[in-house]
Amino acid sequence: MTALAIRPLNARTARRIDLTVMGFGGAPLGNLYRKVSEEDAQAALQAAFDNGIRYFDTAPQYGLGRSELRFGEAIRRFGRENIELSTKIGRLLLDCAPEEVTPEAFVDVPQKRIQFDYSYDGVMRSYEASKERLQVDAADILLVHDVCVFSQGSQEASDRRVRELFDDGGYRALTELKEAGAIAAIGAGVNEWQVCQKLLEEADFDCFLLAGRYTLLEQDALETFLPLCEKRDVGIVLGGPYNSGILATGAVAGAKYNYADAPPDILERVRKIERVCNAHRVPLIAAALQFVLGHQSVKTVIPGAVNAAEVDANIALLKQEIPFSFWSDLRSEGLIRPDAPLPGEVSHAA
Repeated sequence: MTALAIRPLNARTARRIDLTVMGFGGAPLGNLYRKVSEEDAQAALQAAFDNGIRYFDTAPQYGLGRSELRFGEAIRRFGRENIELSTKIGRLLLDCAPEEVTPEAFVDVPQKRIQFDYSYDGVMRSYEASKERLQVDAADILLVHDVCVFSQGSQEASDRRVRELFDDGGYRALTELKEAGAIAAIGAGVNEWQVCQKLLEEADFDCFLLAGRYTLLEQDALETFLPLCEKRDVGIVLGGPYNSGILATGAVAGAKYNYADAPPDILERVRKIERVCNAHRVPLIAAALQFVLGHQSVKTVIPGAVNAAEVDANIALLKQEIPFSFWSDLRSEGLIRPDAPLPGEVSHAA
């Protein structure tokens, strides 16, 4: 086993939660965009554990329960006490007729349909169902899933879901579960930092799983949200460090940015970043993965993987040596914000 550095989630959780600086994100194992064999799924989870990863995140949405079921099989091998585990609420999975199945972006899914529900009853039912699929007595972190504009389709719909969470008892259910020791921390998993800030301004949360929105290409969260997280001692789990593809592939034909073809301005910006990468012999994908960990509020990064080889590759990228001069050149050329904290900046200054 290779030891990975750990970072405490924060100092306010019901018990101390230590996250390895790389975690394992479970969306791909729900057959996101393509079918993943059971053999590959279990090999990926095992490789993560064998490489020292101890934080695993999943959700009912991921393959309409398939990801959670696969996690459950792996957790039996790992020993529940040896990992930190998060799952999510907000989507109930209901039995349905074949024509009613709502797979979203997942393939080869169970015969279920999704019903959004952020009420008290919805939270409790979702958590109980997740525990059953995961074959565990409790998760460590429970996250409100997808109350953002990106997932809900409009600002009005996002606002309505946030109000449902608070007015219909969903947040109360989360706090009751935490106070009872049924979970150790509560948060939200979304695609936009703005709704995280809205939630944090209204109530106490321990963490946020932010998919993208703080990457080599996007640092607007530094203006108000991340400073608020520092002030409130809120940890960030960073998903989507590659902006859904382009920071892994580079500015190639068909490169994806936020799940769509990258627009010309993004392609040009990535080309400029790639020129700095080439000058320092730094792989773009390694830079994208490591950059996010430069911020003290980011406790772990969770790139996806669908087999053992991809897990091993992610670990190698995390360990890739990147000279501080590379980061400072990105800053001096205006390719990252001047206030973006850089990996190794504190130790370099010392």
